[in-house]
Amino acid sequence: MKDGFLAAAVQMTSIADRAKNLDNALRLVNLAADLGAELVGLPENFSFMGHDEERIAGAETLEGPSLSAVRDVSRRRRIHVLAGSFAERVKDPGKTANTSVLVAPDGTLAAIYRKIHLFDVAIPDGARYAESETVVPGEAVVTAETALGSIGLSVCYDLRFPELYRRLASRGAEIVCVPSAFTLFTGKDHWEVLVRARAIENLAYVLAPAQAGRHSATRVTFGNAMVVDPWGVVLARCPGEGEGVCLAPMRRERIEQVRRDIPALKHRKLS
Repeated sequence: MKDGFLAAAVQMTSIADRAKNLDNALRLVNLAADLGAELVGLPENFSFMGHDEERIAGAETLEGPSLSAVRDVSRRRRIHVLAGSFAERVKDPGKTANTSVLVAPDGTLAAIYRKIHLFDVAIPDGARYAESETVVPGEAVVTAETALGSIGLSVCYDLRFPELYRRLASRGAEIVCVPSAFTLFTGKDHWEVLVRARAIENLAYVLAPAQAGRHSATRVTFGNAMVVDPWGVVLARCPGEGEGVCLAPMRRERIEQVRRDIPALKHRKLS
């Protein structure tokens, strides 16, 4: 891991307007870069949050406008940018993938991850989510070896499956990214607990960009984008609502210290 650098988690309120969302995303990435961030994470569905029919109709390839815009700003600012997730076109005409991409400072694709765990839940507030009806699940666990360190990728609902993060840690992940659009109902009780738990369990930094606020008449997300250190300390947090960025340092010395103090990764007995 690099000796030290600033990482930024972006908080957005994306809507069913791709052009507006992309303008906001680029503005916030540039703001983070102006503040010195070398790694900037965008949230899940950063370029579009709307009805499934529109999302599927507007699904993009890896060469599409959403990822092209992120690659351009990454190259221009010479920073790593996590394109939190976007709807990637797949062979099935009625579905997409929920795809997260880490872009290197030269604009190349450092890692591509397709969300494995899909959100099929009827939550007690009356909302029903059936992601598997319109999204093809990924299968691969993905890490990227970068100049900043080893970075593991995940998306939102993945956060509830600790075995994924243990696999990432086993592959050497020092930073784990969790771009999300957590519901307000679940987020208020579970978001911070789970983000901090994944950091503590795996002795890794967690970069957790988030969607926040009202996206439509039926969709409200919790927000609270954050950066958490390997001890589980919340280093930076965005307010619950509204768009913005939160920044914090990630330091090799800190991760080495925590892994010396609690060498749990060396003590594993079960795989």
